[in-house]
Amino acid sequence: MGTGGPGPFSIINIKTDTGDTMKTLKHLALVTMLCACASSQLQADTLVADDFQDGDLNGWNTTGTVYSNYYYGNYSMGMRGAGSRARLDFSTLGHVNVNISLDISAHALEAGDSCVAEVSNDGGNSWVNAITLVDGQDDSALYSAGSVAINADNRASLSIRYRTGVGDYYDYCYGDKILVTGDVDSGGSNDDDYDELTGSGNVNRTLLSYSTLMNGSAPGSRINLSGYALPAAAAHPQHAFAGTLALDGEASGGGFAEHVDTYNYTGAADSPRKHLPPFEFQFVQTGSHIFPLERGSIASSHPNWEYVLTPGRVWQENGDNGYSRAAIPFALQQRNANCVHNGVMSFLFREDGSVSKVAYQISSETCLYFKADWWGLLSASYTPQTIAGQDQLIGDYQAEMAARMPTKPLSALAIDYPGTDYTAFESPGSTDASHVSTAGFVIDGTHYRGDCATRNGDYPYCDSLVVPSYSTAKSLFAGVAMMRLEQQYPGIRNRIVAGDVDECSSSGNWNDVTLDNVLDMATGNYDSSTYMEDEGATHTDNLFLADSHASKISYSCNQYSRKSPPGSQWVYHTSDTYIAGTLMNAYLQEQQGGSADIFTDTIVGDLWQPIGVGPTGQYTRRSYDSVAQPFAGWGLIWLPDDIAKITSFVGIDDGEIGGQQLLDSAQLDAALQRSADTGTVPLADYRYNNGFWAHNVAGSLNGCSGAQWIPFLSGFGGISVVLLPNDSVYYYFSDNDTYYWLEAVQQAHGIRSACQ
Repeated sequence: MGTGGPGPFSIINIKTDTGDTMKTLKHLALVTMLCACASSQLQADTLVADDFQDGDLNGWNTTGTVYSNYYYGNYSMGMRGAGSRARLDFSTLGHVNVNISLDISAHALEAGDSCVAEVSNDGGNSWVNAITLVDGQDDSALYSAGSVAINADNRASLSIRYRTGVGDYYDYCYGDKILVTGDVDSGGSNDDDYDELTGSGNVNRTLLSYSTLMNGSAPGSRINLSGYALPAAAAHPQHAFAGTLALDGEASGGGFAEHVDTYNYTGAADSPRKHLPPFEFQFVQTGSHIFPLERGSIASSHPNWEYVLTPGRVWQENGDNGYSRAAIPFALQQRNANCVHNGVMSFLFREDGSVSKVAYQISSETCLYFKADWWGLLSASYTPQTIAGQDQLIGDYQAEMAARMPTKPLSALAIDYPGTDYTAFESPGSTDASHVSTAGFVIDGTHYRGDCATRNGDYPYCDSLVVPSYSTAKSLFAGVAMMRLEQQYPGIRNRIVAGDVDECSSSGNWNDVTLDNVLDMATGNYDSSTYMEDEGATHTDNLFLADSHASKISYSCNQYSRKSPPGSQWVYHTSDTYIAGTLMNAYLQEQQGGSADIFTDTIVGDLWQPIGVGPTGQYTRRSYDSVAQPFAGWGLIWLPDDIAKITSFVGIDDGEIGGQQLLDSAQLDAALQRSADTGTVPLADYRYNNGFWAHNVAGSLNGCSGAQWIPFLSGFGGISVVLLPNDSVYYYFSDNDTYYWLEAVQQAHGIRSACQ
């Protein structure tokens, strides 16, 4: 369409007042699309109208005894006896001023009985009472709820439910005359009130002003990142973004300043590493949020960098001359590696495709060996498009946001748990805050998160900050995958490497090595038993820098010779975990078919999706070939909410989802040092089991006696995730080679005993 907004509006009437029926409700086709028509007037639409006069219950999900009831010339939906209920789900996306009215009647109620009508705007997690009838209101007359008091505007999932609260089979409730209406604004403006902003729009802006974004010259200079933040006075956006944003001149434009370059990647001369990769991506807006259609690390023609795009915000400022303002968080991830450099873009746009230049800045990273700033102001184009499946994409995004764990600042720990020194969680070991990408603590269902410091102020979209796994993937991918498979296929931990990994079958070094040995870093195959000497050797480039699975697995199987019996000597090899991932993938395909994938099906499908891990956390690095082998030992990326949920699932919920045990309890207990299987010994007072570390902090926790083994995850450069025995989790992602978490553990112990 010429305005560049989303596609045309369509809505389905279930029934009109005359009883005319359109039965496509049974296909759940009540999902609507945002409007971008020519008229500027608000128009009322009927979203749902059901008076049951045709005698059917199409679209209703029912439990118990629910039927079409005919009584004195009127059909209604009847419910009989205890536990009977009926639920209708639909969408109000693209509509405001949504009004819900409905009728209910009752018959033969006794004291304590009730007939209830209620509405949910969060997918059924909570319900708001519309009307309740009790004994004395059971004369079969219709009682009306003329306007249910619930925010029903722009909801991907709205639900109406009737239910009985009775004790006798011959108690009756009836639902009738449901009408849901809403206004759609067809004037090319943003009608979506999702996460509505209520500010005046009167923003006193000195950074990235309208004039700068429209007429500024590149590359500009680094600014405090508050210039990219959502202002307190921001008004709800007038325009809705749906289409492709493309940058121009990114291969040569912009500024660059280096802080750390251990491997001498760059010099005084220009190089591709100093510039952004090509940028041309689709985004969709819902209310004051904007999100990319592609998530994860996106392969690129750039020799060094790949984008990771995450959700941002959109708002209105009075000084922007009718344009809406957007901010999009993004990251550069090193190709075929872990390093993540977080940045943000900002620009002005209108629905007709008008767009300003795009300002961008990167001022922080989780990367020990390469630290740099990028910034600039690039010309851009915005191509409005009708996005296929836009309504579903918006619904999925809103569900993603609704599923996030409740979050508070770390400083709130001092309020919620008086006496707690929250600063112990912020900067481990007094590390310079600029080296800490983010830190957090999870306890009692709340995610307490620190600021996301950068070299130029705090990162303004900490919820969208991307952090890398490095070797924490050895625990949360390889170790957890084994525990899931062991639950499904008992005994897989004892599978012999040579039997499942063809590339390891010829040397004879893997004929007696089990998956359990590999995950414990005790294969008996190594060059040196000196701590981390093998892992630090230059030949590991043949694993980390190789693009193909064939190269990676050949190195992993053939680099080391047999030195000791399997299970007897701990020697750290990321290549061993690569073998473990290859073995588990091969075994899963043997059990479930050649298309099965150990990450997509076992980790994501069985575990991460059910606990609400977002699209960013559903990504893993893979080999750059047709095999697309997941790395298993490194290469995951997360948002802070993802790491809070995943570690809570493992360390707090003990591998259970909805009361069902998804991980093998014996192997999880072994990893968390809760069984006689303690694993291998890397150093004095350290253990390693199933990809999980543990450290004995005996004498450091007041009131505890004897050994105190605290399980933790560790990643290169300064990443620690601690799974405390008191049902809490502490994490930090840093890049200054700091591995210090005892002070935070002591504070957590002060909240609730961590004694074992």
